[in-house]
Amino acid sequence: MRAVGISRPSGTPAVRTAVVWDVLRAVLADRVTATGRDRLDIVDAGGGTGGFAVPLAGLGHAVTVVDPSPDSLAALERRAAEAGVTVRALQGDAADLRELLPVDGADLVLCHSVLEYVEDPVSALSAMAALLREGGAVSVLAANPLAAALHRSVAGRFDEALQVLDDPEGRWGDRDPTPRRFTREALSRLLAVTGFTLGEVHGVRIFADLVPSRLLDGEPGAARALVALEQAAAAHPVLRDIATQLHALGRR
Repeated sequence: MRAVGISRPSGTPAVRTAVVWDVLRAVLADRVTATGRDRLDIVDAGGGTGGFAVPLAGLGHAVTVVDPSPDSLAALERRAAEAGVTVRALQGDAADLRELLPVDGADLVLCHSVLEYVEDPVSALSAMAALLREGGAVSVLAANPLAAALHRSVAGRFDEALQVLDDPEGRWGDRDPTPRRFTREALSRLLAVTGFTLGEVHGVRIFADLVPSRLLDGEPGAARALVALEQAAAAHPVLRDIATQLHALGRR
């Protein structure tokens, strides 16, 4: 495997994904050790323009992105070309995974910001489970309703914050662009019913979405310090559960 690191630019996007990358690095290292293969097979379901797929390909892995948007896939291919890596791009939905890809052919499946939007989260995760070899893992990143309630209240939308807490899908109203959100307990149940053993659950963007961007841009070292804070809080039993997103690892 090429000794290529995953760069962390100084701006906010690195802050928002640092905790997820920490987990993915550990998963990949464990899988390489367990299989003896330096080049792992990774599927990014709903991977869009390749924010995760391209760096993973840069580490030497074989990465396939499945996404319904042809525009996103075209942007992915441009991004991969600029990075000098190859990423396989397939157009399709989560429901199409069994038809598009072989059973038991992947070591890791990414399911980031997908379960909120699919028609049937159980069917989608079951299809991802079928792609994984024994010992493989799924990385699930999903929106958290508790954070939505917190953010609506900070914006002065108190009725909408209350609606989030009362709504079974964690939505704040008819204009909410997110069809559903998942608590830690809901994600755990979903992984269990689709055949996964639950691994670590971390909070992602606990503080990052509450910090004005001018503070990160204007203070030397602020982004690095915020990354350290996010990493320290990611597994905190209270702070984790108010994160904008929850990152859960399921093992097959």
